Amino acid sequence: MNQDREPIRVALLGCGTVGTEVLRLLHDQPDEFAARTGAPMLVTGVAVRRPHKHPEVPQHLLTTDAHALVEGDVDVVVELIGGIEPARSLLLTALRSGKSVVTANKALLAEHGSELYAAADASGADIYFEAAVAGAIPLLRPLRESLAGDRINRVMGIVNGTTNFILSAMDSTGAGYAETLDEAGRLGYAEADPTADVDGFDAAAKAAILASLAFHTRVTASDVHREGISAVTPGDIAAARTLDRAVKLLAICERVVDEDGTESVSARVHPAMIPRSHPLAGVGDAFNAVFVEAEAAGQLMFYGQGAGGAPTASAVLGDLVAVARNLVVAGKGPRESAHAQLPMRPMGKTPTRYHISLDVADKPGVLSQVAAMFNDNDVSISVVRQQGRGAEASLVVVTHTAADAALKSTVDKIAQLPVVREVVSVMRVEGEPS
Repeated sequence: MNQDREPIRVALLGCGTVGTEVLRLLHDQPDEFAARTGAPMLVTGVAVRRPHKHPEVPQHLLTTDAHALVEGDVDVVVELIGGIEPARSLLLTALRSGKSVVTANKALLAEHGSELYAAADASGADIYFEAAVAGAIPLLRPLRESLAGDRINRVMGIVNGTTNFILSAMDSTGAGYAETLDEAGRLGYAEADPTADVDGFDAAAKAAILASLAFHTRVTASDVHREGISAVTPGDIAAARTLDRAVKLLAICERVVDEDGTESVSARVHPAMIPRSHPLAGVGDAFNAVFVEAEAAGQLMFYGQGAGGAPTASAVLGDLVAVARNLVVAGKGPRESAHAQLPMRPMGKTPTRYHISLDVADKPGVLSQVAAMFNDNDVSISVVRQQGRGAEASLVVVTHTAADAALKSTVDKIAQLPVVREVVSVMRVEGEPS
């Protein structure tokens, strides 16, 4: 380390669970971080809304004026306040003045990433955001850098710990969604308002970031088809188990190639059945895991803690070290790569598979009528199982791959058949040959 090197001055916006860990680690290991970066790192201020709630932070560092802190004499702004505003304005101010940024703000990146990248490019500043997706798991940097020379075809993963805890608990205990959500709240895995997690908003923002990096195309959260887990029932979990599958909320980003060679990007978040032999099926509790399929590298899996103060702080500090190194050697980090500009494929045209459970009348010809409806809609059946008699009669169908709109239309028409008493459940199937 160059002892004469001026310190890297860091402004910290937000000091919640993650921010507190970032501040603690910088304070406890100053020599270690200085050795890694080539210069000391100095936190010059911590912006919070209520200073009295942060007695652990040296009082001379605390401020309620985040804008003044960002506009002051700092080199790097670390943003951990979340949400769109004032985070967007603060980071644009920093980037436009040539100050590098480290952020964990998935919602902001998913909605306004292109604006932030443009500001960084114009001033030559860095923007790093490893902690925005999958907490401590080193995932975004491999997509941005390690796999930059490869062609990624698919990214599929569990990127929300709350929903994974709920679905894993439903699978292991047989409990329903509502009681398992309550348990997740008691254990601290679910927020008081769990909407962002259980309705898929959190995972959709992360999917937008993953798709943008993997396919060199600007993808926003609004481009991502989104379904949550509140409609998943113990019956769905049990049905998956009979087929040796597990139910997971998946973020799926893929490059789709038509027969004529035309490429597009599909990005979606929804519950799906996957084989228990698939690596993602064994990811339990609040852990995250992402499965990447690339042409040269083949199949890769990234697994670890997807949230929490210390794990997320690890990713933030990794970015901070990278930014500081760049400042020391007058280098630059990776820039936005959106050169492919592939179109987004609507969910209705996205190829997928369905698992359909039907409550049917116990009479001859039921199977043939249902099968005829699939045939009329050009949807091929992979597996069919009829069981029970009388009021307990049921029919389970797993399709081959077809356009999602064709599958939905088929289910709607089957529901109108006189021999079908009820469409009990419909769930997509992923992670196995079609």
